[in-house]
Amino acid sequence: MKCERTPDPVIMILQRTISFTSFLIVGAFVSPEAVQSQITHATAPSLQPELSTPVIVPVTPLELAPELLPGVVSPVPADSDLDLPSSNPSKSQPLYHEEPFRLNQLPLRLEIKLSRRRVTVYRGGTVIKSYPIAVGRPGWETPVGTYKVKQMFRNPTWLHPLKKGISIPGGDPENPLGRYWIGFWTDGKNWIGFHGTPNPKSVGTAASHGCIRMYNKDIEELFNKVSLGIEVKVVK
Repeated sequence: MKCERTPDPVIMILQRTISFTSFLIVGAFVSPEAVQSQITHATAPSLQPELSTPVIVPVTPLELAPELLPGVVSPVPADSDLDLPSSNPSKSQPLYHEEPFRLNQLPLRLEIKLSRRRVTVYRGGTVIKSYPIAVGRPGWETPVGTYKVKQMFRNPTWLHPLKKGISIPGGDPENPLGRYWIGFWTDGKNWIGFHGTPNPKSVGTAASHGCIRMYNKDIEELFNKVSLGIEVKVVK
């Protein structure tokens, strides 16, 4: 009969102690990062796309250069000086400013009032200036109507209205037309217009053969204001 040896209780306690200590020693050399890495690789799927799968990133039009896209307006920078509407209606400001009305955008026109012996320069309905004039004498009245400036001359030659062949060259101090001529009426042969005069005392009267006489300084100023095609209206 074989007799089994009963393990010594002291020896068994020593063996268990050695095994537990070995486990602690081995675990001390395994870093937490390594353990976490093992867990991650074991549980998380790969986020890298396969080489055979194309990756398409959508691009919106505003991500392109605005100057390459017709009709696309660049967004306003945050530091722009543009006044945007306020949430408070009482403080809101317009995004644009209306151009102020400019009087010189309207055409000039002239109006002769025979009874007052004056010509007035208008721009639209606004009076620019008024000048004294001489008008046609009885039998040679200045024709009433609406006309346009058709001639403009410096130093015009004067031709006698009744006697053919009699003339006075332009620039002559005795020239009845003075140094400027603005013609606005014709019957195809004779002309009527504004001009200067060597006889300033006649201005303000009915003394001409139908023309509009002006002081020399006034006709020069008027000549520099008007142009061909401007309306000339003659009223009683």
